[in-house]
Amino acid sequence: MMKLLTEAEGSPVAVENPEALSPFLLVCEHASRRLPEKMGTLGLSPDALSSHIAWDPGALAVSQLLVKSLDAALIYQRFSRLVYDCNRPPEAEAAMPPVSEVFEIPGNAAISASERQARTDALYVPFRDELADFIAARKASGRLPVLVTMHSFTPVYHGRQRGVEVGILHDTDKRLAASMLAVAERTKRYDVRRNEPYGPADGVTHTLIEHGVKNGLLNVMIEIRNDLIQDEAGQKVMAGYLTGLLGESLQALSL
Repeated sequence: MMKLLTEAEGSPVAVENPEALSPFLLVCEHASRRLPEKMGTLGLSPDALSSHIAWDPGALAVSQLLVKSLDAALIYQRFSRLVYDCNRPPEAEAAMPPVSEVFEIPGNAAISASERQARTDALYVPFRDELADFIAARKASGRLPVLVTMHSFTPVYHGRQRGVEVGILHDTDKRLAASMLAVAERTKRYDVRRNEPYGPADGVTHTLIEHGVKNGLLNVMIEIRNDLIQDEAGQKVMAGYLTGLLGESLQALSL
């Protein structure tokens, strides 16, 4: 079976601040637009490969600011979701999408079973295992993590403008999401909505279910409209907002 990553490319998973003192565990599945060398360009143009179909622009930058402001741990994927979307299980077509929005992805058009397995083994399995092992170690030490997955979304989708600025997403466990929405409603700083622009029906809560719900952990998925975090200034403003939102929401639940 083809070995997807070279030794020079390193691990598909990065971990920052593993000894974090706060319970927050940030996860960024779509942190990078980098393609493994062996995958070439997947038949896509440079413009497509730099667009939101390849990654979540700004999501990692905001996450890294939250690492500092919250003293949080962070686990993220170092390669593009076009090769494997780590927020999808291996059996899902969207794990290796043949089409993303208006873009056909030639390199994903007719993937053999062996290549699907190679991508799964190279990218998804290490990411899943790193996250599971981190959570297991924290639980064993009596420290339950609070799982927060970090994403961004495009302001225009299939030609339609999106008004929502920050999405607070949840699956069956809505404890943290409900607390965050209550805090956001008091401040009214952004247009914050529940399960928008995506929700469980769109298949976007895989990480929340597998690592949050199944472990009984508080969990939430944050979606930020990417025009708000396209530069360092915007990223700092959003990180400041989310630092307060997450901190106040967790405190409210603790009380």
